[in-house]
Amino acid sequence: MAYLELNNVYKSYGTGENVTNVLSNINLNIEEGEFVAIVGFTGSGKTTLVNLINGLLKPTSGEVLFKGLPVVDTSHERGVIFQNYSLLPWLTVGQNVYMAVKEAFPKESKAVLKKRVADYVEMVSLSPAINKRPKELSGGMRQRVAVARALAMNPEMIIMDEPLGALDALTRGNLQDEILNIWSKDKRTALLITNDVDEGIYMADRIIPLKPGPNATLGPEFKIDIERPRDKTAMNDNPSFKKTRNAIIEYLMDIGDQRKSVSEVEYVLPEIAPKSFVA
Repeated sequence: MAYLELNNVYKSYGTGENVTNVLSNINLNIEEGEFVAIVGFTGSGKTTLVNLINGLLKPTSGEVLFKGLPVVDTSHERGVIFQNYSLLPWLTVGQNVYMAVKEAFPKESKAVLKKRVADYVEMVSLSPAINKRPKELSGGMRQRVAVARALAMNPEMIIMDEPLGALDALTRGNLQDEILNIWSKDKRTALLITNDVDEGIYMADRIIPLKPGPNATLGPEFKIDIERPRDKTAMNDNPSFKKTRNAIIEYLMDIGDQRKSVSEVEYVLPEIAPKSFVA
């Protein structure tokens, strides 16, 4: 039994002639302690897939199982790091993280919760900013707060929905390393949603492309046979990295071309005659 299972999952919105089929026949197994990356185009349904896994959405058909049980609601067992930070602007860094740990550990004392908050804020190097509000932070700092908040809840699985996509290259690279350092300490199961092939290869054990929708479905998996810890500079000269990267990009380009050819439909505008008005 896999740690996370998606079996024949379909997701659509609307009914009748207005139905939109977003995801189709999604089958995915992730083992405990595994780091999996799903890479795809913008608008291919990646966030919908994340919301099915974290319990914010229910599949139209099929099932999502976590540790063998159906996912029917959100749970702190599955911590989510969103792309848009989702911080409460009127709370400080510490208060944003405290709200999460208080929800996850309602029976713990205030002192224990504050210690937990401090530890995880320190883990993402934000202790000097613990009393600052989000508007006083840079984008990278806000994302680190989101990482600290998700991990402070001690989730059994970390789900990341393009968490680094809006950051500059330097901050993005630093946060990739921070997330990997945290993950490597206890090898929690991790799922990364990204549109960056290099990021997926650097961080994950295997990469699975998501074909563009409508009726988006998962493509073949690509295993990453590069030892950990990985060095970004050395990877550029690694034959396995080059081979895997080229194979994934070639695959994505092929399905991108297929998508383009299917969408090239000639549209005919209706004949519209101007109204004539009598003075």
